Amino acid sequence: MQDTDHRSPVAIAVAPNGGRRTKIDHPSLPMTPGEMAGTATQCLEAGACMIHVHVRDREGGHLLDADAYRDTTAAIRQAVGERLVVQITSEALGIYKPDTQMAVVRAVRPEAVSLALRELVPDDSAESAFAQFLSWAKRERVVPQIILYSPDEAVRLADMQRRGIVPFENIPVLYVLGRYTVGQTSSPADLLPFIAPDMPAFKDWMVCAFGRYETACVTAGALLGGSVRVGFENNLELPDGSRAGSNAELVERAATAMAACGCPVATGTVLRETWSKDFE
Repeated sequence: MQDTDHRSPVAIAVAPNGGRRTKIDHPSLPMTPGEMAGTATQCLEAGACMIHVHVRDREGGHLLDADAYRDTTAAIRQAVGERLVVQITSEALGIYKPDTQMAVVRAVRPEAVSLALRELVPDDSAESAFAQFLSWAKRERVVPQIILYSPDEAVRLADMQRRGIVPFENIPVLYVLGRYTVGQTSSPADLLPFIAPDMPAFKDWMVCAFGRYETACVTAGALLGGSVRVGFENNLELPDGSRAGSNAELVERAATAMAACGCPVATGTVLRETWSKDFE
């Protein structure tokens, strides 16, 4: 049995809004800088160490905009200081092209950013620009987390590391269990293809899931050596199928599960220290 006294702390990230849902889906879904700051405070108290940030336009639509990111980040920092890692998204959502996605990140120079491999490198011709972008991120100490939707993408990323396109030895990744489709419900077994014995072994990985079994999925991930992401971006339900009251409630469920399994929970400082090793 694993010695839990030496188990690495599990980072709990919250993805509180995403780019698709609105208050029609849930009245407590945060959309403005002030609402994001309030959610950040609640989720920090519930056990989160990172917040994954989407910003919206005046009509509530998905937006990639440097000023909007600065405003929301400033509101979060005013509310919680440095106690949460603030990660912005570069998600295209079918609206933005890779050059625009990367340009916004360069303009913001965030603490951390999520990057969907399939969006930023849709084919081999995009590898050079992606390599230059990641080299910039390393120089600027911007932590990239690569979003992987399938085991094939994990294999592709490992090959890009081997060929020097990815200049991070231990680049963080996020395994997504499922797709953004109506009624999507993930299962803990969906994680197994990502971590099979013949798959690339990424040292720093996180898992997120869709639907009422979110807590079960991320708990399985934590027990197998990963960190976790929960929140309204992917899930609005509690394990019994009832509607969660807030993002903080989903974070609290994950934190309670970690405690029950003997998994220590990371703070923002611990997560930063872990990620800073990628710049050494």
